Amino acid sequence: MKIRVKKLREGARLPCSQTELSAAADLYACLEAPLTVYPSQRAKIPTGIAIEYEDENVAAVICSRSGLSAKHGISLTNGIGLIDPDYRGELLVSVVNLSDVPYTFSDGDRIAQLLLLPIVRAEFEEAESLGQTERGEGGFGSTGRA
Repeated sequence: MKIRVKKLREGARLPCSQTELSAAADLYACLEAPLTVYPSQRAKIPTGIAIEYEDENVAAVICSRSGLSAKHGISLTNGIGLIDPDYRGELLVSVVNLSDVPYTFSDGDRIAQLLLLPIVRAEFEEAESLGQTERGEGGFGSTGRA
């Protein structure tokens, strides 16, 4: 699978996998100056790139880097970021600082991961009823310990 990457800013870096079997590629900050995100604050970090898929049945998902989340409390504001196949704008990583101390991003820092996923497009139709299952309408925590 090939992904075309257009650099939109000076110093932008292409996504890069850290190992041969990495499931996702790292995304890098493309900053003119360091950016400090204070506790409970949100920020959009530019990557300086736009992408295009060779297959319109693929989408990319921006995921948190586990090290930033576990060690520094830096997470994505919406959990993940979905990049539709027809989007051609700059990839921005929207982060939130969930810790109690400021965190500073610098140009070139690895800030998130880009994961490619197949798209299954569905046709939705209204139904009068749905099939029965063992779980039924059981919601949050209904299959065990919450």
